[in-house]
Amino acid sequence: MTLPFVKMHAHGDDFIIIDRRGQDNPITPQIARRLGDRHTGIGFNQLAVILDCEDAAARVQFWNTDGTPLQTCGSATRGVADRLMHETGTHAIVLRTDRGLLTCVRVSGQRVSIDMGAPSLEWAGVPLARAMDTRVLPIDGEPAACGMGNPHCTFFVDDIAVVDVQAIGPALERHPLFPARTNVHFVQVLDRNRIRLRIWERGGGVPLGSGSCCCAAV
Repeated sequence: MTLPFVKMHAHGDDFIIIDRRGQDNPITPQIARRLGDRHTGIGFNQLAVILDCEDAAARVQFWNTDGTPLQTCGSATRGVADRLMHETGTHAIVLRTDRGLLTCVRVSGQRVSIDMGAPSLEWAGVPLARAMDTRVLPIDGEPAACGMGNPHCTFFVDDIAVVDVQAIGPALERHPLFPARTNVHFVQVLDRNRIRLRIWERGGGVPLGSGSCCCAAV
């Protein structure tokens, strides 16, 4: 089977887009894993599949490199929105994801902005394994948690340069408090308007960027 695709990136957060509107959707966990392999496949942080939708311009389904589905991806959603707005000649579009309906608009410099919605701050909306204060989790370092359609765990640190994300991230991704696993962030606050952020992405490793992780960290 031949699958035409487009590869894009948002600040280095790379993804591929496969348009299956009006066609069957052949993507399975196994195919997503094969496509995501950076040595024998195409390589990506996320795969976005464009599908037909009755209440939006399109439905977008997302996959991680390990073949697991995810509910939303800010970077890939912007890429899909950019292409569909060029296709339709519009400056705004609504896409459906498992996060819900996301409004996407064209802003200055041909950039695309998406309203990712409010974060889920209640434990069940992250989700966490049991009821607790999401602002201070019972984990060393007292991280916070929120949900952006995907679960997020955020540590605030004094010096982000000394954090070994590759060593710490995998264990925290599968911490028992997160039944659906979690993205892990390490944030150094520079001032009220700027942060530095490093990410361990659920099902993907260390990306150069991530739209939903940026939203959750902020």
